[in-house]
Amino acid sequence: MTALDAVRGGFGLIGPRHGRHGLTPDQVDALTLPIGDDGVVIGVDAESRAATLGLNRPTPYDILFIGGLWTAQVIALRAAAIGTRVAVETGRAGAWGRLVQALGVGPSGMAVHEVGRVPPQGASAGSPVLVVRDCGMRPPRGRVVAGPWQSVLTVLPYLSPVAPRLMRQARLVGVQRVSPDEATLIGRELGLPGADVDSLPTLADGVTLWCADRDRQYVMTQATDAETGLLGAARRMD
Repeated sequence: MTALDAVRGGFGLIGPRHGRHGLTPDQVDALTLPIGDDGVVIGVDAESRAATLGLNRPTPYDILFIGGLWTAQVIALRAAAIGTRVAVETGRAGAWGRLVQALGVGPSGMAVHEVGRVPPQGASAGSPVLVVRDCGMRPPRGRVVAGPWQSVLTVLPYLSPVAPRLMRQARLVGVQRVSPDEATLIGRELGLPGADVDSLPTLADGVTLWCADRDRQYVMTQATDAETGLLGAARRMD
């Protein structure tokens, strides 16, 4: 058989013939695709779709989280699970001890440091870093700041005098259940609609309102069995 015969014969069996897949202009306008950032799955949104937090970025990324330690630790665990090195700056090392034992210290582990004692992390595209600053109501200015491939998550248990400054500096702000007075102040700072301000004092344990510019999303964080074994059930207060 010549090469021309092979081409004409299709090199084998003739496959099934299908009609062309075409769309009318109206159908194209109605076509939607689920597009979202790669990152850490931090829970589900109001439509039960996975909500992800893109921590590993080539540009600095500051996150402020006004909420419970439980949710912050779930985020740290899941960041480590996708290969991010986690450095925790905290005055309550005991609260993070079980996580360090579970993850170990290494390329995709977790290290705990005293407040103000976080060494340079050497973040890179191949070794991204999340710095968790769990330093109480008035965290001092950090020695290690957000940079390329190094995000910083600052945890505040409640609103504090430094919160407005931190909210203005952050690219993303997460808020869990707070008092009505705190909700009013947060709403004023973030420009939240009245419905969101009213909802903040009523949020269930594990629910966070995440705000970036004018975008807002409620996310329910649900623990896996392994996370529940380490951290217990979702809770707002520690």
